Amino acid sequence: MRLKISHTTEYTYDDPVQYSLQRLRLTPKSGPTQKVLSWKTSVEGAKLEVGYDDQYQNYTELVSLNGEQHSIRIVAEGEVETIDKAGVLGPHTAYTPLWLYRRDTPLTKPGKLIRELVKSLDAAEDLPKLHQLMSRIRARIVYTAGTTDAATTAEQAMELKTGVCQDHAHVFIAAARQMGFPARYVSGYLHMPGNPAQTASHAWAEAHVDGLGWVGFDAANDICPNEDYVRIACGLDYKDACPISGMIHGVSAETMKVAVMVEGPSQSQSQSQS
Repeated sequence: MRLKISHTTEYTYDDPVQYSLQRLRLTPKSGPTQKVLSWKTSVEGAKLEVGYDDQYQNYTELVSLNGEQHSIRIVAEGEVETIDKAGVLGPHTAYTPLWLYRRDTPLTKPGKLIRELVKSLDAAEDLPKLHQLMSRIRARIVYTAGTTDAATTAEQAMELKTGVCQDHAHVFIAAARQMGFPARYVSGYLHMPGNPAQTASHAWAEAHVDGLGWVGFDAANDICPNEDYVRIACGLDYKDACPISGMIHGVSAETMKVAVMVEGPSQSQSQSQS
């Protein structure tokens, strides 16, 4: 499937900001499940300093603001051709060793509820057990925007029984690692037919399975990623793979607005003909 994507992030500040440094993970790479046909990232109100591949092989750009500024606008857009491989990304190729992805982080540290979830799984083989885990998480945590935030841990999401895709991914990662699987967080985009305009990017998890390599699991939708998914970045948790992170020097109040558009072939064609 050929997908057209636009991701706009705008920051506005009540008082002029003297200095800001932002880390952008907004550029997809071609791989087993996708081919990047075109892509560009533009920034208004700040300066692009450098671009590089980080330790997880995410293409990362550093953007700085130096001088009085009331707003920053970041636009990432392009076209990606996706391939449905039933969630199977394949062999591990990053600079980081596989054992690193078994390490807990503050966001993915398992507690009593996650350990109980793991004990409840009764599938005998690895892949069926991970599918069972995905379905159990989807049944346990109801997707509800605004009930959690970027600091919510996997165990807290289990307690709340509500959350967003970030929480579903963190719980899956915590449980998969508890079961002995290397697991990681993935950020990207999801094409939803009939709903091209979205308010955020998407997230899911991947677990490394012997004989298959990395396999994706989207517990928020109880499905393995298919041709509707575009992969952007990965890491141990949200902090490693979030689209934009950074720091601001000063005490100005910040307002952020995000607009994401993911259009499939029929949507793009109908718009061009209108």
